[in-house]
Amino acid sequence: MQGLKRILTAFTLAVCLSSPGKAQQQCTNGFDLDRASGQCLDIDECRTIPEACRGDMVCVNQNGGYLCVPRTNPVYRSPYLNPYSNIYPPPQAPGPVPNYPTVTRPLICRFGYQLDENNQCADVDECASDSHQCNPTQICINTEGGYTCSCTEGYWLLEGQCLDIDECRYGYCQQLCANVPGSYSCTCNPGFTLNDDGRSCQDLNECTSENPCTQTCVNTYGSFLCRCEPGYELEADGVNCSDMDECSFSEFLCQHECVNGPGSYYCICPSGYNLLDDSRSCQDINECENRNFTCTPQQTCFNIPGEYKCLDPVRCEDPYIQINENRCMCPAENAGCRDQPFTILYRVMDMVSGRSVPSDIFQMQATTRYPGAYYIFQIKSGNEGREFYMR
Repeated sequence: MQGLKRILTAFTLAVCLSSPGKAQQQCTNGFDLDRASGQCLDIDECRTIPEACRGDMVCVNQNGGYLCVPRTNPVYRSPYLNPYSNIYPPPQAPGPVPNYPTVTRPLICRFGYQLDENNQCADVDECASDSHQCNPTQICINTEGGYTCSCTEGYWLLEGQCLDIDECRYGYCQQLCANVPGSYSCTCNPGFTLNDDGRSCQDLNECTSENPCTQTCVNTYGSFLCRCEPGYELEADGVNCSDMDECSFSEFLCQHECVNGPGSYYCICPSGYNLLDDSRSCQDINECENRNFTCTPQQTCFNIPGEYKCLDPVRCEDPYIQINENRCMCPAENAGCRDQPFTILYRVMDMVSGRSVPSDIFQMQATTRYPGAYYIFQIKSGNEGREFYMR
């Protein structure tokens, strides 16, 4: 229609704004929300906008907008009424309405939203539709009306790139730390075990878990020690124990013979000796006192170290005559006795073995009248056969 000027202010009646937890309705330009009905009602711009049309144009309200038409149009009669006047003329009889085109406004959604099958604005999942612009090293997180580019755990965003965080630099592990892409791994030194928190270490008691020692195990912080029982010594590997040969340490452990045993030693004595209570000294057994001999009644038992001997009775050689069991006398009236000892006395004595030579054995005094008149018997030398001679 010639001279017709159309003014359209918006294209949508209402948009639905969504926020977390609630939806909010807002009307587009040209409409006002009626709180009671929840509907968008048309605003009469001809009444609310001063001088909506100028010159010879007349304001005609439309749904969601208004039109400016020539004042000479036969549809609108003069006089022209001020739309802001509080005095309204009586309604005019309806006349023919020109066939002006009516513009409907399509529903337009905000950025990040699109119409769904119910003709409602729904959030666009840019991450699912791969319409985001996140870096390949980033991950896309959908949000209401948009999306966020972020990094996975173990990475941080630096100049648009997700870079691995070196957790080992910040002391995450108590002992040993190995950085891996996006994470880290904690391990412990030998002798420790990793706790359930995956970061701290606890001392491992090797003595209860595996006990590598052959005898006694002593746990220490981060390690262990092996100890041996008395009579054993620790080998070079620090784990095994071997028997200690005490007899090789000294030749004085036993008086006679030392015998090594597992973890200890013991002393033994030769035949004819008893081991004393000190477990190292030997004492001769006097078979004659114990009546543990096999001599005949005519023989005399004589104890010697380790054994005994049966001595035959004393026999006096001519010209001596026997006056008792151990004395021989040469009679004075016998001419053959003049150059011989008057009497011969037989004594048997024992001597302690192991004497060093020369060694004095005994002394004999010829008479009490002269105190200095005595004789000393001394062993000059001997051999392994116990043979010796005296001076």
